[in-house]
Amino acid sequence: LDYAGAVERAIRRAGIPAAYSEGFNPHMKLAFASALAVGVTSTSEYMDVELAESYSLSCFTQLLEQALPKGIRLKRAVYKDPADKKALMALVERASYRIILPSGFDKDAIKKAIASFEAELNVVIWKETPKSRKEVEVKQYMAAPIRFVEGERDELLMDILITQQGSVKPEQILRALYDSFGFPIEVETVQIERTGLFCRRGGKWTALIA
Repeated sequence: LDYAGAVERAIRRAGIPAAYSEGFNPHMKLAFASALAVGVTSTSEYMDVELAESYSLSCFTQLLEQALPKGIRLKRAVYKDPADKKALMALVERASYRIILPSGFDKDAIKKAIASFEAELNVVIWKETPKSRKEVEVKQYMAAPIRFVEGERDELLMDILITQQGSVKPEQILRALYDSFGFPIEVETVQIERTGLFCRRGGKWTALIA
């Protein structure tokens, strides 16, 4: 919500003629692809904004870049086909994440925990909301095996499916690794970054906006 509010305020500051809904409490016609969890950074967020009049992409890009706060950068703007009524949120089917690990942990223990997780056909966690608590089988949402990448900063790479039936968050996978498979690093000590949002086109995974 803070991110959405920051973008909306930037559009207003830039003087871009955004369209608004009608009624007693009009809202800017602005929509985002997939909500980002609190504390997670991202290099690949998408938004739709409807304009009230024709506007050049170069002006839109220049003005919005100048109005955005530090930490939010506009990477690209494209026109959307008016005939395409499908919401961005409905297009997203997969998300990729990069988890930066703190240093000083046993790499063999990390590899062993991941191997044990991948060897299981089913991994069940408790998923809690303010109103409910239910069991969720998480392996059904893993689009690819977890990869451990060693480097100056060791990383885990995860690809998670987003379906109409639901999904899981990378921190829930990390908690399952820690609680059940001997992963030596607590969730609160890692940095999580979303690196991509994808959909299926022609039987292949492609970026949401190619």
